[in-house]
Amino acid sequence: MSNHHDELDEKTHPKGGFSRRGFFRGVGVTSGAIGSALITEDEAGAAQGAGAKAVGPGAVPVTLNINGREHKLNIEPRVTLLDACRNHLDITGAKRVCDRATCGACSMIINGKVVYSCTVLAVDAQGRQITTIEGFTSPSKPHPVSAAFVNNDAQQCGYCTPGFVTAAKAFLDRNPNPTEAQVMKGLGGNLCRCGTYMGVRKAVLEAAKAMKGGKNA
Repeated sequence: MSNHHDELDEKTHPKGGFSRRGFFRGVGVTSGAIGSALITEDEAGAAQGAGAKAVGPGAVPVTLNINGREHKLNIEPRVTLLDACRNHLDITGAKRVCDRATCGACSMIINGKVVYSCTVLAVDAQGRQITTIEGFTSPSKPHPVSAAFVNNDAQQCGYCTPGFVTAAKAFLDRNPNPTEAQVMKGLGGNLCRCGTYMGVRKAVLEAAKAMKGGKNA
């Protein structure tokens, strides 16, 4: 096959003219030369920067009050509260899902207010009271919200569940006797990709009764 193509090139394009095979050969040689030049430049740059120090802030001491206990860390200023908990403290209840402050799976409570911990820097959370799901519920002593979630099948895959339970707990602390419409609005910052919203609403209303004994509309 290669000889046949060579013959076609020779017949179509006489010597000294342009041929397809010659073009590809030229491209190969040129690419190789460019690549060599780039490698040489990269190597030169690496050699020049061999003695240079890394640019950027290093780790700093950070103290976080989580679930009533102080934790001292040495982390970079860019580390989020979520990553500090999950990667450095083994507090893994809050989940990383969207990482864009949209889904609520990473919900924590700071000074009584629900926050998306994936967008809160750990250094900015210092001096504040941080509560994760581990701080108010456990398998041996479930919080009324957790128990209500189980009773109403308000969880499926489970990724959003810790965030929902945390947000629901904070919501009921502020509004102990909500209507269903208030529950829908109050938990509007949390998403469930499995679509268990009906179960979640029923669970929150049941938990409200268990916690306060109030009448729900």
